[in-house]
Amino acid sequence: MARLTPSTPKRLVALDGAGKAAVAAGRVWLVGAGPGDPELLTLKAARLIAAADVIVHDGLVSEEILALAPPGARLIDVAKRKSRHTLPQGDINRLLVAFALQGLAVVRLKGGDPFIFGRGGEELEECRAAGVTCEVVPGVTAALAASAGAGAPLTHRGLAQAVTFVTGHAAHGDPELDWTALANPNQTVVIYMGLTTAGLIGARLMAAGRDGATPVLIVVNASRADEQRHPTTLAQLAATAGGLSGPALLIVGEAMAMATPAILPSTALGAVPLPATREGRSSK
Repeated sequence: MARLTPSTPKRLVALDGAGKAAVAAGRVWLVGAGPGDPELLTLKAARLIAAADVIVHDGLVSEEILALAPPGARLIDVAKRKSRHTLPQGDINRLLVAFALQGLAVVRLKGGDPFIFGRGGEELEECRAAGVTCEVVPGVTAALAASAGAGAPLTHRGLAQAVTFVTGHAAHGDPELDWTALANPNQTVVIYMGLTTAGLIGARLMAAGRDGATPVLIVVNASRADEQRHPTTLAQLAATAGGLSGPALLIVGEAMAMATPAILPSTALGAVPLPATREGRSSK
């Protein structure tokens, strides 16, 4: 497979949408790659990746998933990191349209789910405006993987009657959130991209009335072999998050008291044996 980055001049050939005079209609699929574990990829996502002409992918998509691409596919990394975007979102939108107008099968491969803080809606709008057919394939979002792996349910009778997903990222340091609503007890609040603002988030929630003893679980690299779980409380959130780095979730709520702190060795390797079929072969 051909790996291209936005700094590679060959990529620019697609930006003007020019191509042959009569080109069969291409299509864009916004595909959720899940949180990282390749076994959490949906069957539909795997099928589309294996048939793609072009894969425009995030930096958080694992190498194991990218390896499913066919040998002739063009892989374009448009990774985004804090304060450093390989390619602006507007250019990504236009890139998808341009490739599709050349008659290519384009997979926009996103970590987690395209519609959970993945800016998939913006890409869908761009495709619709250009008359390009665009389909969305959901993926397992990191919050579900983190909750399942830790054995701490996002909703639980008597502990969490609601769950809310928010982003802790803000251009000017202070997320614009309804802190009063988020401070209500007996609900789970999942904060994406909140590691660097963890201290501020904890302070805002406590100032709005959430008990400082409320359990919090920080999960770094959810579902991957190097996943880390750090149980703490709202009052200790800043201190616990201070030495951590990497893609992380902050999960606040009473149900997080049920979390398993560490990953068991058997699951850390991702090598859970599958039951045999009647023919004596693995059912995988």
